[in-house]
Amino acid sequence: MRETPNRELWVGCFVLVAMAGLAWLSLSVGGLELFRPKGLELVASFDEIGGLKSRAQVVIGGVKVGQVKAIDLADDFRAQVTLEVDGELALPADTSASILTAGVLGDQYIALEPGGDPETLESGEAISFTQGAVILERLIGKLIQNIGGGSSK
Repeated sequence: MRETPNRELWVGCFVLVAMAGLAWLSLSVGGLELFRPKGLELVASFDEIGGLKSRAQVVIGGVKVGQVKAIDLADDFRAQVTLEVDGELALPADTSASILTAGVLGDQYIALEPGGDPETLESGEAISFTQGAVILERLIGKLIQNIGGGSSK
C-alpha cells in the first residue's frame, strides 16, 4: 500500500484533534473550568454536613446554580462551607441554605431558598439561616431506641 503525503496530513490532523479532545475531557472531569466567569462566593456554617463533598451541587428549586467550592472547620468547630453560585443571581440577604439528600441514599447537595429581603447578598458574605444534614443512622438509632424503650416496663 502506497502512502501519500495527503493521507499522512489527514491522519496527523485526526490525531491532534483526538488529543485536544482528550485534554479537554480530562480538564472538564477534573473540575477546571477555564472560560467560566467568576461567580458569587458565599459562606454557610452548618452543625452537621454528613457526606457533603466539594463540588456538590447548589440548587434553587431543583435548578443547579452553583457548586460547593470548599469545606473547612471554623474556629467555633462548625463546618464552614464555601459556595460558588452564579454571579448574575441577586439572592436576598435572608436566603436560607439546607443540606439535602438526592433520594434515599443519594449524594448530598445544598438547596438555597431565597427569602423576601430587598437587600442582596454580596460576594464573601455569610448565609445566616442554615439547616444541617439529617443523618439516617441517627434517625434509625432513635427509632430503635424508642421502640425498644416503649415495649418493656
